[in-house]
Amino acid sequence: MIPNITQGDRMAGLMIYLAGPGRANEHEEPHLVAGDSALMAWHDDNELNRDAALDMANALDRARQFYKTEVDGGHVFHCSLSLAAEEGQLTDAQWSAIANDFMKDMDFTEDGGKAPARWVAVRHGLSKNGNDHIHIVASMIRDDGTKWNSWKSKYKSQQVARALEKKYGLNELDVVRAERGYTPAEQAKATRQGLPEVERHSLARKVRTCAAASTDEAEFVRRARQEGLLVRPRYAAGRTDVVTGYSVAVRPRTGERAVWFGGNSLGRDLALPRLRSEWDSTPETATAAVAEWNAAARNRRPVRPGRETLQPSAELWNKYANDISTLREKLATTPHNDHAAWAYAARQTAAAFGAWSKRIEPTPGPLADAARELAKSAQLRCYPKRPAVALPSARGATMILLAATSKSERAAYALMFRQLAQTARAIHDMHKATDDLRRVSGLAAAVTAAGKAVEASATTQTITAQPITMEALREQHPGASEEALWARLIAERSRGGSPIPTTLTRAERTLQQAGPKRPGEPNRDHHPKPGIER
Repeated sequence: MIPNITQGDRMAGLMIYLAGPGRANEHEEPHLVAGDSALMAWHDDNELNRDAALDMANALDRARQFYKTEVDGGHVFHCSLSLAAEEGQLTDAQWSAIANDFMKDMDFTEDGGKAPARWVAVRHGLSKNGNDHIHIVASMIRDDGTKWNSWKSKYKSQQVARALEKKYGLNELDVVRAERGYTPAEQAKATRQGLPEVERHSLARKVRTCAAASTDEAEFVRRARQEGLLVRPRYAAGRTDVVTGYSVAVRPRTGERAVWFGGNSLGRDLALPRLRSEWDSTPETATAAVAEWNAAARNRRPVRPGRETLQPSAELWNKYANDISTLREKLATTPHNDHAAWAYAARQTAAAFGAWSKRIEPTPGPLADAARELAKSAQLRCYPKRPAVALPSARGATMILLAATSKSERAAYALMFRQLAQTARAIHDMHKATDDLRRVSGLAAAVTAAGKAVEASATTQTITAQPITMEALREQHPGASEEALWARLIAERSRGGSPIPTTLTRAERTLQQAGPKRPGEPNRDHHPKPGIER
């Protein structure tokens, strides 16, 4: 059960909204399921209308109006208690009991020895995502004019929710791991544009994959840009040589602004300090990283291309599959309470599934779903400095899968997925041993579906052509500049389909003539409006 607390100053406006049709006519039969004794004596569980909502708002506001007490940030307490869609629905009586216990434990009632505060709980059907929920509205001013103590109220609401989950037999949320959520606006945008997922999820998968495939920070920046992401650094105050964070965005459609997401808002494991803890770090790599961040901020080409431009050989498939096998064997002796080690394994495996999704799925499908389920196990609420058990890296698998033109024999292809699936199974078994049933069911279904998708694509993933290289491009386009050839190489490797390069046509002549931008020439990739920060 997820509590979501907000604070405001418009009691009447909130109550009218809760009793109304909602933003998308999703409110059905709004009615009270609980409230303080005074309000429940005057109102029953009939369907609410605007007049009833205003009456309740006036009753809730009575103490504030009488004592003229003011609260910083507003005196209106609003909390939604929501179940996961797969939990189904509770009865009004069950929600009533939960609401009364919640408000008692949050110290709104007289049970704590203080004057009570006025409150009501409204239920109006499922959310747009199918979640059964209630809304609790209360005055933060007690009946004697004193203020309800809101210190650490969000943290306290989480603790109360965990206790109520046990008391009422609800699915218990993980106190160790937590996935970043998304806003209704993001879901509405995805629906409007016909996208299979919200931008936050697709960005998180790409960033996690690029980070896992990289050995240092500079390579990560180049890989993210190679995947078509807009990337910008966050500098320390007054500095341009110290990067403390980053944001990424999908290249916007014509007429739209880019929506930027900070690494930490994409996933708890994607904050820059977390990523740095798994990369090589020397003064030389730090200098190279700053140079690549500055190039990304100015929308210039990479300073010093590296491993991401190399085409791994088909023979490496077996080697990297064995690396995953080594990781899985180490997990067999890893304690279930070493959360950092299991999160590391989940992050590595999620990245490999994400790279495989890019490889064979034109739009996010079962492999992307498997990557997301594994990513949920990779995000801890609190990270220790280091795992108790050091685990081997499996970044090679992500690297070779991310190289979209890399091909393999069917046997090597099958071996790679078998090892990945078995590692995911080890993570599944860890959750099962710790009674995390939500993760167990999610992982089992996702990996099974991913296996079917890989099997269906296996026949197309055999060697059909030699991978494109700079040498081959020089032979095919003898008149093209090195910059033009570099751009062609990136373009060929970043799209799906055949790895065979096409011949340059007249429409592509500007690629051959690419060079420094002339003074006064507009930069078509520069966005004068920096976009929206998430």
